[in-house]
Amino acid sequence: MEKIMFQAPQGGESIEFYVVEQTCISGREYLLVTEEEDGDCEAFILKEVPQEDGDDITYEMVESEEELEYMSKIFGEILEDVDITI
Repeated sequence: MEKIMFQAPQGGESIEFYVVEQTCISGREYLLVTEEEDGDCEAFILKEVPQEDGDDITYEMVESEEELEYMSKIFGEILEDVDITI
């Protein structure tokens, strides 16, 4: 499982996540990530946010209930053996 590091915009704190799955919907990349590599744990859905300079890739947590529910269903279909609840 790929491990990636994110830097929080406020405070510059680094956070490591394991990428469980990724998909592209309507031209936007989404990542399903966890803080733990194995076992039952909290998961987060991140979406790619376009930047004006085009050089950096920025992701933010999906906060919209509709988008979160939709993406949870998509990742649930991709990962048949994983139970995703919001």
